[in-house]
Amino acid sequence: MSLLGIDMGTSTCKAATFDEHGRLLALASREYSAQVPKSGRMEMDPEKMWQVAVDAIRDVATKTPSQIEALAISSQGETFIPVDSQGNVVANAIMNADNRAVKQLEFFEKKLGREKIHSITGCVLHPMYSLLKITWLKESMPEIYDNTAKFLSVGDYILSRVGVQPYTDYSLASRTMAFDIKQLNWSKDLLEVSGVEQARFPDIQPSGSVAGKLHPSIAESLGLPAGIIIAVGGHDQCCGALGSGVIDVGDVADSAGSYECLTVISASPNLSQTALLSNLNSYCHVIPDKYVTLAFFPAGVVMRWFREQFALTEVENAARTGDDVYNLLTEELDDNPSGICFTPHLIGSGNPTWNVNATGAVVGLNLSSKRLDIFQAIMEGIACELRTNIKVLEALNGKIKLICTTGGGAKSEYWLQLRADIIGKTVASMRNPEAVCLGAAMLAGVSAGTYPDVWDAVKNMTSVKKTFEPNPNRSAKYEKQIAQYDKLYPALKSGKVF
Repeated sequence: MSLLGIDMGTSTCKAATFDEHGRLLALASREYSAQVPKSGRMEMDPEKMWQVAVDAIRDVATKTPSQIEALAISSQGETFIPVDSQGNVVANAIMNADNRAVKQLEFFEKKLGREKIHSITGCVLHPMYSLLKITWLKESMPEIYDNTAKFLSVGDYILSRVGVQPYTDYSLASRTMAFDIKQLNWSKDLLEVSGVEQARFPDIQPSGSVAGKLHPSIAESLGLPAGIIIAVGGHDQCCGALGSGVIDVGDVADSAGSYECLTVISASPNLSQTALLSNLNSYCHVIPDKYVTLAFFPAGVVMRWFREQFALTEVENAARTGDDVYNLLTEELDDNPSGICFTPHLIGSGNPTWNVNATGAVVGLNLSSKRLDIFQAIMEGIACELRTNIKVLEALNGKIKLICTTGGGAKSEYWLQLRADIIGKTVASMRNPEAVCLGAAMLAGVSAGTYPDVWDAVKNMTSVKKTFEPNPNRSAKYEKQIAQYDKLYPALKSGKVF
């Protein structure tokens, strides 16, 4: 018996199968990239998303040695796809990193205000949210809006393509900025301001509930058995937290992907003024009656930029040897600080500042600086951003004991130790680094009756692989550079250099 979890991320689709003990049986991955038709805009052809998903699912199905019994889909939030009453795509997906709805943001802020929007939705007003861009579409491209029956998240859309009802769950609904996270329904206040009808949003079902069964005609194209259970999944960060086994207060799930996302769990949403000032999102979890508070910032996307622009030799060597390109890059690094401050704000900053206009900065270069010094500085900058957000989350939720890291950033022991040294906290890598797929597979297992609930799934399917304790000597070496980094963004924003 095996369970299939599918992760429709920002730049990569992954499909993975696991046995009932959480052991990874097979993994397939396919990358895709968005189109940038104009500055500030980002779109993707939904058919490309579907074909990438088909390729990944077929690949993993052929590699899985046991019968697949159920699947669930985790997906990026905020991105939406307009479809007509027959489920046909009306226009390109508008991606989460698309910032076209700036005027709509100003309108919503004037009509409702940031505090009220945060108190209803848990969202900090930002142009990335679906409702703002749907409002833009209604005003700027009415022919597309009028022909749209439903605005679906990526996960909802993939459900529709596998032939079941395109349900959304509470966590993905929360990422639209159109959902009341306390009433667990679409918000009348937000929809009234937008002029968008509630009927244009999908029906809501809890994560782990049964969406349907796979029809034989679609099963054949995916290489899957007909009749397997298709479960309602959830937002990728929530699924990642579940797949990391983070269910206790004091632990943090750290998904080190394109964005570095920190997730802490609570029994109620964190809607305080402090949370709002730190631009923290707090919304529904995939676990019943639980909420998550999320802090995130650009990370892996900056590493990918360096790889594509400055590491072609390592990319070629990795392709030839089968090694990981980032392991090749870290082989020549030592334990000393780079002495260079690099702010990873190439697509704006994340928490706590959330400045869409922020840009990356490199400070501290000299004639002895080398290419790999800059690569190390990028890793240090990401770790410094992580440190800043950990401090913010501790101020709200209490002392953090353990940071459970998964995703691409969890593959490098050098980087995990660097994080521990700069943050001053214990960092753990999980036995299954593909936590998002694992969390989705857990939801599939609950829907199939393999586990009575998600807590039993966590008990049976998650475990820590290795822990990294802070090295006091190395931490001391970084004190000066950390202090400089903490001053860099405020100095740039104010126009002053330290």
